[in-house]
Amino acid sequence: MATSEVILTEAVPSLGAEADIVKVRAGYARNFLIPGGKALEVTPASLRKINNLKAKRAEREARELNEAEAVATKINKLRLNLKLETGETGKAFGSITAADLLERLASEIKDLVLPKHAIVLDRPLKESGEHQIPVKIHSDVTATLRLEIAATPKFDQAADEEAGSRKPRRKSAEAAESTEA
Repeated sequence: MATSEVILTEAVPSLGAEADIVKVRAGYARNFLIPGGKALEVTPASLRKINNLKAKRAEREARELNEAEAVATKINKLRLNLKLETGETGKAFGSITAADLLERLASEIKDLVLPKHAIVLDRPLKESGEHQIPVKIHSDVTATLRLEIAATPKFDQAADEEAGSRKPRRKSAEAAESTEA
């Protein structure tokens, strides 16, 4: 099969980042990468351009790393308090998932954009107490989210009736007729 070497001008998923020299099939380069402005053919002139691309890539990566570190310091300072409903025996009725935590983080920290798999949970949280959850913000930056989960007992209807919060019962149709007569 015919292959050609190209220099990527921007990051292409599963292929490489900008300024990388990669071998791809000739048709992929000719029909998709080069016309789309995602790559350049490897020529002496384009090899000279690679220095500019490397500088642009290094600047972008440094900016992303600084932003990730800033977000990590905000998350490390944060302490979330969550409530989890439990029954009489202390067993949880639900659980706290990574999506719940991501939603809560977004409400606490303005302009926070994290991928949905940034919060690393082995399984959903069902236990009350203190938890420390790793949050992978960048490939080189991981923050620790501290959680305090409080168990709030959920009362069932039988417990409410025993407590004296009964609603007055409606009279049955027979009892209503006997009182009218």
